[in-house]
Amino acid sequence: MALFIAVVHYPSLNKHGRPVATAVTNFDLHDIARAARTYGLPRYYVVTPVPGQREFAERIMRHWIEDAGAEYNPSRGEALQLVEILPDLGAVGEAIVRDFGREPFWVATSARAAGPVLASRELRARLDDGGDACLLFGTGYGLHPDLYELVDATLEPIVGPSNFNHLAVRSAVAIYLDRLLGRGR
Repeated sequence: MALFIAVVHYPSLNKHGRPVATAVTNFDLHDIARAARTYGLPRYYVVTPVPGQREFAERIMRHWIEDAGAEYNPSRGEALQLVEILPDLGAVGEAIVRDFGREPFWVATSARAAGPVLASRELRARLDDGGDACLLFGTGYGLHPDLYELVDATLEPIVGPSNFNHLAVRSAVAIYLDRLLGRGR
C-alpha cells in the first residue's frame, strides 16, 4: 500500500474561475512535507510548470537537506527529502511508475463534490487492502475542472460546521492524511 500526494499549482483556478498557475509557498513545502513524513508517505509531489517556481522550491529544499539548514534542523531536511518537484501530472505518473512500479488510483480533492465521490472510509479500505492512490490537491481556488476528467474518483469534501469552506491546502492535506492513515481513524 502506498499513498502519494500531489499539490497541483497548474492548472488551478483563481477567484474568478479562470485557469492560473499559483505560487509555490515555503509554508506548503515545509508543512506538507512534515505531514507526509509523519504519516509515512513515500513521496510528496509539487506540480508546477513554472521554471522559476521549481527553482525556488529546489533552493529551499537544498538549504534544509544539504546546506546550513541540514545541521540546524535535520528533521526538516528528512521531511523535505520526500518532495519531488515536477512540471505536470504526466510526470507525476511517470515518477510513480519509475520509483514504485505501478500506476496509482488517481483521486482528486475538492471543497465541492464533483464526479464519482469516494468516501474516506472507502479509500481507507482500498489502501488497507494493499491498493495505491495519489491524492491531488488544488491551490488557489481549487483544481481546474479539466483535471476531474482525468481522475478515477473525487474524495468526499471536508465539511466543517459553518458555511465557510476554503481551507489552506496544508490544512486539507493534514485532515485527509489523518482520516486515511491516522491511528484514531
